[in-house]
Amino acid sequence: MLKYLIHKEFLQIRRNAFLPKLIIMFPIVIMCVMPWVMQMEVKNIVVDVVDIDRTTESQRLVQQVAASNYFIFGGQKATYAEAMKDIERGRADIILEIRNGQYLIAANAVNGTKGSMGCAYLSQIIRPTPQPRSLLLYNKGQNYKLFMIPALFAIVMMLMTGFLPTLNIVGEKEAGTIEQINVTPVSKWSFILAKLIPYWLIALFVITVSLLLAWLVYGITPVGPVWLIYMLAMLLALFFSSLGLIISNYSDTMQQAMFVMWFFIVCIMLLSGLFTPTRSMPSWAYLTTYINPMHYFIDAIRTVFIRGGTFWSIAHQVYALFAIGTFMAVWAVQSYKKTS
Repeated sequence: MLKYLIHKEFLQIRRNAFLPKLIIMFPIVIMCVMPWVMQMEVKNIVVDVVDIDRTTESQRLVQQVAASNYFIFGGQKATYAEAMKDIERGRADIILEIRNGQYLIAANAVNGTKGSMGCAYLSQIIRPTPQPRSLLLYNKGQNYKLFMIPALFAIVMMLMTGFLPTLNIVGEKEAGTIEQINVTPVSKWSFILAKLIPYWLIALFVITVSLLLAWLVYGITPVGPVWLIYMLAMLLALFFSSLGLIISNYSDTMQQAMFVMWFFIVCIMLLSGLFTPTRSMPSWAYLTTYINPMHYFIDAIRTVFIRGGTFWSIAHQVYALFAIGTFMAVWAVQSYKKTS
């Protein structure tokens, strides 16, 4: 019985004019576009210089600023007030004033990240003392793409295996075909498994495409075992596909299901440490990471992908993902009301 139900699900996906294209194009677009734009490295910071001293040392400093890859030299201004006008008009981000051998850095902090990072970059150029040497154990080239690509795997898995199951049962409710299932002797477990298994297989396809694109486009391959990445992907797919079916079971319309799913996905993603360190959160917000499967997935996949971790390096995250995913799968079955 289960085999025929799964076959029915794949027939429905294939007959849909949009879904097969989405399943193929979505990971391609995410992996080929997002690593170029999702980076925390700040560049193209416009700097105006007010050099009152006009010494050889100050001119050498101005040349270093102009030659930096992080800055755009906005030119030398006669006075601080003239440079401030550029800040107020949005033509400059930072002012560097050199007066009597002392340096003043004034940054436009409307964009706090750009202002603080710009000041930090400029301070490193100005500081006359020798810089401490850094020993990079992992990602020695400090390639931000290597840091973000594992996180993009999580986004692809979340959207593909979360939203598609959410719309599945609701779509059958709106079409009226769910009533045909309800009058058959199909058990709840068989019905829900038939809804989950196709999206687990889609998850395997999506993660394979993402790994191939990471290798072909960026030359980035996981340092650790590839099978661990597939295992983590399947555990995350178990959670999100179950969550999608739970929301679908409780929803009456596609619009309702979409809004509820979007609410949970945004919260899960922003509280997971995907973009910012979780330790920077308030203590009450950090407590949510203990029940956030995305947090465990991102920690684990970065450990495998960048550090070359083994199973025992991520055992804690694997067990947590398995427990949360199993709980959600049982909930998905129990929440389905099969009435005849």
